[in-house]
Amino acid sequence: VQLQASGGGLVQAGGSLRLSCAASGRFFSRYYMGWFRQAPGKEREFVASISRSGSYTSYADSVTGRFTISRDNANNTAYLRMNNLKPEDTAVYYCAADSSSRLRVGVMFYDYWGRGTQVTVSS
Repeated sequence: VQLQASGGGLVQAGGSLRLSCAASGRFFSRYYMGWFRQAPGKEREFVASISRSGSYTSYADSVTGRFTISRDNANNTAYLRMNNLKPEDTAVYYCAADSSSRLRVGVMFYDYWGRGTQVTVSS
């Protein structure tokens, strides 16, 4: 599966953005999907993940209550809705696909990665 993230941009603190992750190839619905981010000089970190059906989700503590992950299997797309954005959310955001059957947070568990999209939050 090939992934392409989009929807990033420049937003003021308190604003919102919705990221999209379009998947090509077959069997999108067989993958758990995750969102990660990487700020300059920092390691890539887990943001959110979602099960195949969308029934189960997991979030990093830093985004819980502000971000929502979802997916549309009919259109092979995963989303990350980001509300009440803070300057510390500034990073390149990546989507990734995991062929396992678990919600996982480690970068090493994800099999496929898309090119990232830049999110910049100004104070």
